[in-house]
Amino acid sequence: MDVWDVGKLALIVATPTLLGAVVVFAPKWCGAIADRWEAARPQPPQPFGPPIEQLAADLRRLLRLHSELTASAHLAMRAHRLWAVEAAISTRGIEAAKALGVDHPELGPHEALSRNQLHDLLMRLAAAGLVLPARVGPFTSDGRI
Repeated sequence: MDVWDVGKLALIVATPTLLGAVVVFAPKWCGAIADRWEAARPQPPQPFGPPIEQLAADLRRLLRLHSELTASAHLAMRAHRLWAVEAAISTRGIEAAKALGVDHPELGPHEALSRNQLHDLLMRLAAAGLVLPARVGPFTSDGRI
């Protein structure tokens, strides 16, 4: 038996093992190559939050709800509901301020804006072009933005 015969025998013995390794490892290699390809391409910009139209509509709805609660609810129920509505207005107002690039206070997870801070934020949002209702209750001195 010469070298040529030994080479043929090694090829015959190793071929099934090599084919099995290709079948097992090829998907992992292809996945890794695809991941690197995607990482190298620049990603399109992603929006930060909800669309500004939705934020503005939510703010207008919450401000109308606030003025309705101020006018109608019983004093004991009104305080809790007003606090909840003002917290929701604060949250949506800060999201709108981030979307428009307007200065806004940074809050912790369980903090809410005071009425003065909320008034200032609403005024800055209106000055930035966000359309809010003309009457927003106690957030302005005469009820208007």
